[in-house]
Amino acid sequence: MRVLAAMSGGVDSAVAAARAVDAGHEVVGVHLALSATPGTLRTGARGCCSKEDAGDARRAADVLGIPFYVWDFADRFKEDVIDDFVAAYAAGETPNPCLRCNEKIKFSALADRAVALGFDAVVTGHYARLADGVLRRAVDADKDQSYVLAVLTAQQLSRAMFPVGDTPKPQIRAEAAERGLAVANKPDSHDICFIPSGDTRAFLGAKIGVRPGAVVDSDGQVLGRHEGVHGFTIGQRKGLGLPGPAADGKPRYVTGIDPDSGTVRVGSAEDLQVWTVEAERAIWTSGSAPAGPIDCVAQVRAHGGTASAVAEVVGDGLVARLREPLTGVARGQAVVLYRPDPEGDEVIGSGTISGTERSPGTSEARADARR
Repeated sequence: MRVLAAMSGGVDSAVAAARAVDAGHEVVGVHLALSATPGTLRTGARGCCSKEDAGDARRAADVLGIPFYVWDFADRFKEDVIDDFVAAYAAGETPNPCLRCNEKIKFSALADRAVALGFDAVVTGHYARLADGVLRRAVDADKDQSYVLAVLTAQQLSRAMFPVGDTPKPQIRAEAAERGLAVANKPDSHDICFIPSGDTRAFLGAKIGVRPGAVVDSDGQVLGRHEGVHGFTIGQRKGLGLPGPAADGKPRYVTGIDPDSGTVRVGSAEDLQVWTVEAERAIWTSGSAPAGPIDCVAQVRAHGGTASAVAEVVGDGLVARLREPLTGVARGQAVVLYRPDPEGDEVIGSGTISGTERSPGTSEARADARR
């Protein structure tokens, strides 16, 4: 096949491209320029998509002996990832920009251009396994990225390849060294690539501005003030701007965010527990929605936050009723459903969380969780 290897400049995508070459595919490497001013992006150990990364990707392509190009996706990235990120926080949600980048950039904009140019598939260094259209967790559980890939449609998965998902990360680094790839020991990227300072609250504040509001307890008593709901997320414990813990000495957590009134509600750890997760924009990796309720394992964060559940289709979304509570579940995150087989690694589908219930079937709790 003729395949396009998305090369970020890291070790995973370099080895993925190398394995595609070994498999006999006609491989062309491409690096995505995601900023009009790449010099402002993070570099070094905390980098991603910077000038430094573009150079590393080019050198890896040279070692592999494959053609290499840089494609400018800065405008699409700003619109579909950065602007979406800012708007979501302004609405009191907690988005995952890497998930949105996969959905809108790497497997939509990039894949569409690749197909238009005659490529059969896009190769990436994501840690996940894909066979016969079935998306599964990676062998390396610590590096598994199936959660952020669960937003891909059946069509998008049909033209994707994840060559490193069957190998633990240390072996990937060893293989890169054996191949003479200079990125073999390059540190993994961390945090958000388009926030150079690493200060998400400051970045959002500069974009959104000051929108004062109150921090209240579960009884509505005002405990403090803040400069914008964008500085908070469900489950947050630090940076609340409060003088101390609750009267009982226990720590306070953000339990609710109302972007319309600017109110941030805090409560106990027990107040964070939810038993039902509602989601919109459901995506089913098989291409069709299940006919009835399904047993599954629901995951609400990229690493951790899993519980056995029963899920069913509701309109164009889904509802997952948990058999055990989860905490820190926020609107804007994704809930990903896995098949509860012995390995529990097959992705069934996903949706964007739109609401929660603190007890099964309680509409009052659902409305409260949205405030």
